[in-house]
Amino acid sequence: MGAEYVAPHQSRVIHAIDDLVAYVNREDIPVLEQAAIAHAQFETIHPFTDGNGRTGRALIHSMLKAKGLTRNVTVPVSSGLLGQPDVYHRALTSFRAGSPDDMIELTADAAFRAIANGRHLVLEIRQIRVDWWQSVTARADSATWRIADLLLRQPVLNTAVLYSELGNTANHASRYMDQLRAGGAVTSFTVHRRGLHWKSDAVLDALDAFAARSSRRQFPTALS
Repeated sequence: MGAEYVAPHQSRVIHAIDDLVAYVNREDIPVLEQAAIAHAQFETIHPFTDGNGRTGRALIHSMLKAKGLTRNVTVPVSSGLLGQPDVYHRALTSFRAGSPDDMIELTADAAFRAIANGRHLVLEIRQIRVDWWQSVTARADSATWRIADLLLRQPVLNTAVLYSELGNTANHASRYMDQLRAGGAVTSFTVHRRGLHWKSDAVLDALDAFAARSSRRQFPTALS
């Protein structure tokens, strides 16, 4: 008693999901609008006993990627929705009452804020690489810079990763890592039974800040 929303009876779930899949497969609707409505409809069907929220948010990203609105990265649109829980639940309630406008507007706003956040991260990562170029002493053609670029994509490395990425060049990994460590690009640490690892605190901090901004209620849509 007292529930704000009661999902459809289990006997209606299969038909509702089939209808949702048919809607998702349509090609005559603007993608962001379609993803917003599909997400809201999935949350309304609520087919699972647990994990509906995570699955519904994943649906947004899957649709944006599958339909070509995003290509190489996952824009954290769903995190923007979670950053405004009260507004999100009101939009979902309005959708269930037959008005999708609030959910579409909220999703679009979250998308634009996610794009601004992603651009902010790109600028930070590029600046980190510039800082390393100025602080690390190594020849321009040294494998040290290949490892530096690898750290931008994968900020925690071990010897196995270096061998996988660099092949025989990794035979001198300790020398390259010493150069990066001397320049402040990495620090080393030992993982029990897994040996020596290296990490870039600068890249990890940038990613942590990116994650924090993703769930922040307000984030500028234009970079200062």
